Amino acid sequence: MSFGPMQLVVIGFGSNDRFSGEIIEELDWVRDTAQIRLIDGLFVARGEDGELLALAQSDLTIDESLEFGAVVGSLLGFGMAGEEGAEAGAIAGALSIAENNYGVGIDMLESLAGDIEPGTSALLLLIEHTWAIGLRDAVRNAGGVVLSQAMLTPEALMLAGAELGALLDASE
Repeated sequence: MSFGPMQLVVIGFGSNDRFSGEIIEELDWVRDTAQIRLIDGLFVARGEDGELLALAQSDLTIDESLEFGAVVGSLLGFGMAGEEGAEAGAIAGALSIAENNYGVGIDMLESLAGDIEPGTSALLLLIEHTWAIGLRDAVRNAGGVVLSQAMLTPEALMLAGAELGALLDASE
């Protein structure tokens, strides 16, 4: 199984009173149109009373989850300890997925839950950019490698523009 480029997005919500279903509708739409595949999704909310709600979701089958866990574990292990690390990492990754059903384990849930204040929530999404698989392959076939990548919000672009403007003004 080949996976496309992956991205981990962590989003915090300072208040639970503004949810209208809009986020899940948009997430469903990009999944339904095959632009992304949800490898792992975890939503954790704490009510004003302190009660915790956690929802996990994935587009992967159990077999795909096991394979994904093995691939990620192998890559992490290889990076840490070469070929021996890759083999140990693949086994550990597959076992972790098997024990947790998906990649979201109880340890991650407990860690995140400890950081959620009453009346707030967080959303973790590990997504595969399926739309980018052909582009990635074309870049690789041409000998290209990604040197950098980032997500830029409109606010980040405005800050960058303001900084550029200040630099230009200072150089005049």
